Amino acid sequence: MKKSQKNKRTLSEPLHNSPFPKGGTRRGRDLNPPSRRLNPPPFKKEELRGLIRITGKGSGYVEIEGIEDDVLIEPENLSTALHKDEVEFATLPKKIKDRTAGKVLKVIKRAKKEFVGTLEHENGRLFLIPDDKKVYKDITIVGDVTPEAKNDIKALVEMLEWTDPKKNPEGRILKIIGKKGVHDVEMAAIVLEKGFDTEYPEDVLREAEAVSKQTNISPSEIAKRRDFRSTLTFTIDPVDAKDFDDAISFKKLPNGNFEIGVHIADVSHYVREHTALNREALKRGFSVYLVDRTIPMLPEALSNVVCSLNPNEDRLTFSAVFELDQNGHIKSRWFGKTVIHSAKRFSYESAQEVLDGRSAEHKDALETLNAIAKKLRDEKFKKGAIDFEQDEVRFELGENGRPLRIYKKERLDTHKLVEEYMLLANKEVAEFIFKARAKKQSDEPFIYRIHDLPDRERIANLGIFVKALGHNLHLSKGSVSAKDLTMLFEQIGGRAEESMIKTAAVRSMAKAIYSTTNIGHFGLSFEYYTHFTSPIRRYADLLVHRILFHHLNGTSIPANEWHSYEKMARENSEQEIAAAEAERDSKKLKQVEYMSERIGQVFSGIISGVTDWGMYIEEKETRCEGMVKLRDLGDDYYILDEKNYCLIGEKTKKKYSLGDTVKFKVAAADVERKTLDYSLA
Repeated sequence: MKKSQKNKRTLSEPLHNSPFPKGGTRRGRDLNPPSRRLNPPPFKKEELRGLIRITGKGSGYVEIEGIEDDVLIEPENLSTALHKDEVEFATLPKKIKDRTAGKVLKVIKRAKKEFVGTLEHENGRLFLIPDDKKVYKDITIVGDVTPEAKNDIKALVEMLEWTDPKKNPEGRILKIIGKKGVHDVEMAAIVLEKGFDTEYPEDVLREAEAVSKQTNISPSEIAKRRDFRSTLTFTIDPVDAKDFDDAISFKKLPNGNFEIGVHIADVSHYVREHTALNREALKRGFSVYLVDRTIPMLPEALSNVVCSLNPNEDRLTFSAVFELDQNGHIKSRWFGKTVIHSAKRFSYESAQEVLDGRSAEHKDALETLNAIAKKLRDEKFKKGAIDFEQDEVRFELGENGRPLRIYKKERLDTHKLVEEYMLLANKEVAEFIFKARAKKQSDEPFIYRIHDLPDRERIANLGIFVKALGHNLHLSKGSVSAKDLTMLFEQIGGRAEESMIKTAAVRSMAKAIYSTTNIGHFGLSFEYYTHFTSPIRRYADLLVHRILFHHLNGTSIPANEWHSYEKMARENSEQEIAAAEAERDSKKLKQVEYMSERIGQVFSGIISGVTDWGMYIEEKETRCEGMVKLRDLGDDYYILDEKNYCLIGEKTKKKYSLGDTVKFKVAAADVERKTLDYSLA
């Protein structure tokens, strides 16, 4: 019997701390009669509910309000629960390593039912080995199977009803993706696994095609809008961008101030409620950005054509227009529907050439915009905004999708320029709506972008983490201020551990989410904030456009639709996480592929994590992270010092600490599991 493609253990090895005897199971495929199974321990009758998290080792954890530690659910007590399922469970009258143990009683709601994986035939049956390591059992394929369903073929499978933990779940093939290991197949697999689709339904494409023909704007439509076609307007985007959803206009006023317009593609004019286009956009929630492609929220007929603010073409926009003085102080603001005519499509690099004096195109406008943007940025940080900015990596790929080069993306003044005006528009729209609703005592919904205060326990752990690296994070009564974090980031600026500490700080923060309730944005130190500037790629922005237009037009949202806005906000927050995970997975895949061609080569890196099974090292330039297993540190027996984030040799007292710079060699690369093994050089 050949080994599973996903798990390389032999049949004699128990999987995920399995309670079954040796030889009992492999990847969850039942090979033992029920009589050999262990009896589950008795459990308390108190029934609780929660979302379960499954680890790569097959254990589950559920949070209970009022209990500090999560409840541990051992593999034999999962009762078919999968990652993020809503479950009913009970605590057991035993503790495991001082942790409360529990047992799942039933699955209330599945987090997902569609899984991507690799097909494998065994003993006359066809299995899907899921790509997601947290799915601890293979899925038995049932129903009609096409001739394409062969070994090493990736497929999307819908899991059917699964209630018996003694059996493998069953599923039917929804889509054959293609041969495992092929670049395009792997990119599609990542997108599908996260719940996004690479294709659009036929009715959506038909609607998009019909809408895309509306490129000639009628005089009657222009008459309803403020006309900016004679005002200097341009876009600034990545050099490889295909859709342009924001533009900036600039005009010097007679009084010495400046009229600066932030013009956003008027997607709401084309994507109407109760249409197939709108349903699909809501379902997706976001465009997904992978290392080499974008999976757009809207079909390209809209995102790249009629809604894209292409140069030298009239386009419909929704705008936030400000009169600003040279110090960035707002003298007046206006929101409404507009029509623009972009005079230039700048890339960030070509606009930077103007600021650097290597080009003179629209020089006065760009220099003034940049000077004001710097004032806005300084004011933002003075009021307590946190600079979480980190190096990002980019990939140069060959024709077959293999990574030729990984390099750090340069952060230019033009990136910051555009960011400041987008932040300004988002902030001012949110404040305008909030105060307008309060003035007329309206309870109509709005979609805010909120960021809660950090969790005290996580911040305390961050303080310990930072101290172990030789720095200090000031805490007052167990909490941290934005000013304290800014002071920390100033301490670590330019140091090897800067990226690691900023990553840890981000992880200790609450997640920014969408909500109909405004609590402000801690990270930006804004009392009011929303997302208004990217309706081509974010559904929340499209909702904000619709609500703002209702307000400006004196109309209201139908009462029977109000309740749906909080649901849409919650779903958008979840979709955002999935889109970010897809992007991260595509980068990780290419990093592993890159290092797989450099086995034996020596690099310099920083110790980015220490555990009781080894240390993680991140390569300095490419940020490719791999692990040195504890057993491979052959000169001594190393013990984890959790308090001081280091590994210490029992005899030699040699120490490997978080943040240390080390030389390492690439030992092995597992492209399928997206993992790297390093050894110290």
